[in-house]
Amino acid sequence: MPIDKEEKFVSKVKYVGVFNFSNFYNFCYKWLGEEFGLDIAEDKYTEKISGDSKEVEVKWTCEKKLNDYFKYIIKVEFKIIGLTKVEIMQDNKKIKTNSGNIEVKVKGLFQKDYEGKFDTSVTKQFLRGIYEKWVIKSNIKALEDKLIEKCDEFLTEAKAFLDLEGKR
Repeated sequence: MPIDKEEKFVSKVKYVGVFNFSNFYNFCYKWLGEEFGLDIAEDKYTEKISGDSKEVEVKWTCEKKLNDYFKYIIKVEFKIIGLTKVEIMQDNKKIKTNSGNIEVKVKGLFQKDYEGKFDTSVTKQFLRGIYEKWVIKSNIKALEDKLIEKCDEFLTEAKAFLDLEGKR
């Protein structure tokens, strides 16, 4: 079983204010799927209702196979506290939207030998070490940098979406 997953990126953004949760959810899903080409699995979606507000927790596992050896895994966690329905004025019209406290956490993992082809013998593990350390070291660094860049870009875009929603 391959266990060679290295955590390369961990960060989060927080936002308190007005935003449309459904639009934000769809924006994030679309960005990760279309902009970054990830396959997204929703591991968890829970809503706890308390009076006129609710607490929402969503967890996604996003993956992208780069080739037969490398894979990106991005874990995304949304936690929304005090999500309520509100009405705001926009262009002299009442618009129904949401208000609350949202936190988005992102963890970027870089996985080598995700099918475990080099874990079948000590010799193959030794050869893999040489291959990674001497032959493709710069390729690995470039792929890791791309993962970090895309995770950071996603969080920046998510924050910008929330900031823009709040200013309407």
